[in-house]
Amino acid sequence: MFGWEFPPHISGGLGTACYGLTKGLSVFEDIETLFVIPKAYGDEDQTNVNILNAGDITIGAREVNYKGFFKKIHFIEVESNIIPYTRPEEYDRLIEDYRASKRKFIKTTFSGKLNFSGGYGSNLFQEIANYAAVASIIGMSYDFDIIHAHDWLTFPAGAAAKRISGKPLIVHVHATEFDRSGGDVNPVVYQIERNGMDAADKIIAVSNLTRNTIIEKYNINPDKVITVYNAVEPLTEKYISLNKKYQDKIVTFLGRITMQKGPEYFIEAAYQVLKRRKDVRFVMGGSGELLNRMIARVAALRIGDKFHFTGFLKGDHVYQLYSLSDVYVMPSVSEPFGISPLEALQSDVPVIISRQSGVSEILRHAIKIDFWDIQAMADAIYGILSYEGLYKMFSKYAREEVEKLKWENTAFNVKQIYESLV
Repeated sequence: MFGWEFPPHISGGLGTACYGLTKGLSVFEDIETLFVIPKAYGDEDQTNVNILNAGDITIGAREVNYKGFFKKIHFIEVESNIIPYTRPEEYDRLIEDYRASKRKFIKTTFSGKLNFSGGYGSNLFQEIANYAAVASIIGMSYDFDIIHAHDWLTFPAGAAAKRISGKPLIVHVHATEFDRSGGDVNPVVYQIERNGMDAADKIIAVSNLTRNTIIEKYNINPDKVITVYNAVEPLTEKYISLNKKYQDKIVTFLGRITMQKGPEYFIEAAYQVLKRRKDVRFVMGGSGELLNRMIARVAALRIGDKFHFTGFLKGDHVYQLYSLSDVYVMPSVSEPFGISPLEALQSDVPVIISRQSGVSEILRHAIKIDFWDIQAMADAIYGILSYEGLYKMFSKYAREEVEKLKWENTAFNVKQIYESLV
């Protein structure tokens, strides 16, 4: 299984979903998962999965750039006992044997390994390419039956492992470029996604919303695409409830502060609610490229005394925020699934979600609005805060509903896909 992040080192829902799925798969005795990530830190939970750090894989070619030279000097490393003065004929034979074994020459530093940041920086495309190179080595060095790649960052790695090993490939689509970009699609990312989907034997979509995008926007055969909904990790302990220092109601947004998540609509709805009652505070948890713009908008609306920006939150801090919240809002413009509302419901917090989300397909006890309908969002927030019966109804029945969404059930559906290919 190829992923890009794994708890506790995550930046969003992708790592959380990977953790939940691998834990769910661990209940089946006939499944063993080797989870590959670009950079492992050593503190990952390996109770139910074996973590393989791509940066620990030694590969078979090296490139150095000597200072003072105008060209790069390449060193080819062949895994054979070649002495420095091998006759040309013998060298050619060994090289041909090497190629025949389907091993590929890859460029690295003198260590024979690649360094990965494991993040989403300016060299992301290079890291994706390097990750695919390492996947080729893994594909011919490990014994496995299925290749499972999560999201576009790992699709080239999955395809590379398939080419080397000949084993079936599943690509798991947690989001598409159409979700992330709002229609302003990056053609390079789109092509990576399209190539991964074409190479796959089966495609898992996290919702029917995502499945339709895959079929219509990427021209994929519908028979190849299967919807498997995400779930939520059950709370195994009671998280510390923080005592409010004030009696105001708290309405929470938690997610990346990007166009996809619709933070601006949350702010406009907050402004409308504060016109009707003053005892409400709004919290925006997360970070992203729109953060400064959102802060400026709050200041322009003169509601800064009622609006709080926490920055990126993870782990216990997320559930502590839920424990303070009276309403959770997910106004996503395009959300393939959305695990955060399920986490909020576990903490007995009523949720308002956009109809443009995959989780709206399976949640019955949630208020659903169009992301752009600011007035409807404001009315929903005001209604839950003002009418105790409404609050209790959504808290109780939604909590019962979400407790049935177990990763074991998701894993069972994924296991059936595995069995169809083996």
